[in-house]
Amino acid sequence: MNVSTISKQTYEIKEELDFLQRTKIEFTEAIQFINSEIRSVERGVIKFLEQPFRQSTVRFPVRMDDGSIEIFTGFRVQHSRLCEPTKGGIRYAPDIDLNLITALAFDMTLKCRVVDIPFGGAKGGVCCDPKRMSRAELDRLTRRYTYEILHVIGPDSDVPAPDVGTGEREMGIIFDTYRMFNPRCTCASAVVTGKPLNLGGSPGRDQATAWGGIYALEEAVKRRHIRDLPSLEDATVIIQGFGNAGYNAAKILYEDYGCRIVGISDSKGGIYTKDGLNPEKVLDHKNNISTEKSVIGYGGLQELNSKQLLTKPCDILIPAAKETQIVGEISKEIKASVILDLANGPTTNLAHRILFDKGVYVLPDILANAGGVTVSYFEWLQNRAGENWELSVVREKLRKKMVSAYTNVVETATKHDIDLRKAAFVFAISKAIDILLGRGVFP
Repeated sequence: MNVSTISKQTYEIKEELDFLQRTKIEFTEAIQFINSEIRSVERGVIKFLEQPFRQSTVRFPVRMDDGSIEIFTGFRVQHSRLCEPTKGGIRYAPDIDLNLITALAFDMTLKCRVVDIPFGGAKGGVCCDPKRMSRAELDRLTRRYTYEILHVIGPDSDVPAPDVGTGEREMGIIFDTYRMFNPRCTCASAVVTGKPLNLGGSPGRDQATAWGGIYALEEAVKRRHIRDLPSLEDATVIIQGFGNAGYNAAKILYEDYGCRIVGISDSKGGIYTKDGLNPEKVLDHKNNISTEKSVIGYGGLQELNSKQLLTKPCDILIPAAKETQIVGEISKEIKASVILDLANGPTTNLAHRILFDKGVYVLPDILANAGGVTVSYFEWLQNRAGENWELSVVREKLRKKMVSAYTNVVETATKHDIDLRKAAFVFAISKAIDILLGRGVFP
């Protein structure tokens, strides 16, 4: 085996397995394209845009229900402060580390540029298994984690939001903890988004990621950009991941667009039927105390693993679980016409190239799932102004943002003859360069 073959294999391994390395590879390729086709970019500018400006790791004790003390590790990464405050969710999961949180913060920077909102990218999390913890333990963990990052967060500096394993309850605790230590802050509710409505949360925030992706998908269908998909009516859909984004996407497509939800999965397995599924009934089954807290077993349908579900026939495939789900080997067997990336980084670089060559239309995550941060921005604006918008106002503003973002990415792809994923990176990075050059370098 020669050196070039080894190098190529190493490159593809990074593309498949390491989310941070994959993001950096895409960033580098986009920069190279900008340098060769659009304008020269100074080396210092490239380094500034690539590296996070702050990475925080904290370790803290939490008293468990049985009286014992457990030590947890938490992170908060602020990737870019070209625009402030920085913005990004907080994830509770057993498999997170600093690299993953950094990659997610990097992704958030790009999303904010794609949808043109004045935030920088950030992300946070705690390495824990929330499914194995009581409500009281999670509350104590959230309050202590918030205390450990108090010096970082604030309405004008860094604004957290929900992510995998967290929700409005955790956001309410973060707000309360921040308020206790900052009693004179006149807009303390703007320190966090995704809060309960009675604490200043925004209508539509819980469905924002799903709606944002669907608006982009709807626009692609309207413009006849997706081969073999002239309409969403009776289009077949497979949803991988049945959390907030996945469930809401299934429900909206089923109820509002007349789609047929033929496959659904969660962390324990999946189900599939050509006849279609009612998302609400599947959720009721999952939440039933007599089940395994999973979609498996619903209607006596055969249990499928992730690969089996992802490669079943459908018009629309929506990975809405976690990163690195559609890899190269799986992509070769995918039969969908379009993939809507509602999760962060679910489709690897290698898989994307294979899908593009097959003619599968991929709406990349930094465009497709930017609805969440967009409505978080709307919530932040409402909190700062002391306003409460109607749901119809939020929905219409979100639609305009997503259609504009989709248009900009498609125009970039068309102008430069590149695929949507590369176009999204090129567009986002070009916008970041414009901001940096417009602000100048201090001093």
